Amino acid sequence: MTAQVYFVSGIDTGIGKTYATGYLAKTMNEQGIQTITQKLIQTGNQDVSEDIEQHRKIMGSEWLPEDDDKLTMPEIFSYPASPHLATQIDGREIDFAKIEAATAQLAAKYDAVLLEGAGGLMVPLTTDLLTIDYIEQKQYPVILVSSGRLGSINHTLLSLEALKTRGLNLHALAYNLNDESQDPLISQDTAKYLKNYLSKSFPKAQWIEIPVLPNI
Repeated sequence: MTAQVYFVSGIDTGIGKTYATGYLAKTMNEQGIQTITQKLIQTGNQDVSEDIEQHRKIMGSEWLPEDDDKLTMPEIFSYPASPHLATQIDGREIDFAKIEAATAQLAAKYDAVLLEGAGGLMVPLTTDLLTIDYIEQKQYPVILVSSGRLGSINHTLLSLEALKTRGLNLHALAYNLNDESQDPLISQDTAKYLKNYLSKSFPKAQWIEIPVLPNI
């Protein structure tokens, strides 16, 4: 079995990628699609990825053997910054072969892997490699997380334009309703606008609403 790997990115830092990734994994598992999450590169942590911990909480899952083996969090850096800076501070480079081997091991066991990036599409992983470059190399379909906060239309369209320019596959636009900065009127109008834009520019892409979950 070889899983489909989906790359989960966002229109900005703090848009709710981790929350959305956990929710999507939860719903996919409930639909009978054996799904696991993975963090491409975790910054701001020591030894354990807080994003993977959040995924498991949202999924209602126990800590997994793959988590213990660090397959779901192959690269962790201590400083909470863009990966290119976090690596410089820790004095070591990203081991991309290690990440790819971990993804392959997960893909061999599960139906789907949700690979969460750090920040948005243009975040530098190294001084010479952007996140979108990595996605393009691997040809991963993208799940882009957005929300209804003020300014998100601009950020979303810029991200979609970047995907289109690179010829990358947008699998879904995940609209995060769990965003306290949202004004209800703006959020509703933003959803309407983006749905219309998606239907014209990315007609094959899914629209997925990420609801507010209780006690999360």
